Amino acid sequence: MNEINSANLLSKIRELNAQLDGMGSAAPAEVDGPNFSSLLSKSLNAVNDAQQTAGAQAAAYEAGDPGADLTQVMISLQKASLSFQAMTEVRNKLVNAYQEVMNMPV
Repeated sequence: MNEINSANLLSKIRELNAQLDGMGSAAPAEVDGPNFSSLLSKSLNAVNDAQQTAGAQAAAYEAGDPGADLTQVMISLQKASLSFQAMTEVRNKLVNAYQEVMNMPV
């Protein structure tokens, strides 16, 4: 077995502490533009708006509104469905990323 040299070990620890101190002094750069939470919030609102619009158009068509075109109703319903599916996939990716980060050893 290898014998542990306490002086060598202590010097290595001091080197690592010095490296960590040097890395910690750099301030994170400020990013211009919107942050992640505002982008996510805007995306959720856009999906909600698409679903509300599609629902209103479908209700108008079902009520017999002469201005409601079946093709436009179907297109808006498909757009709402696709945007909801995309947002669900984004949510799943975020949950997976969060779980991976939380499972990382410290």
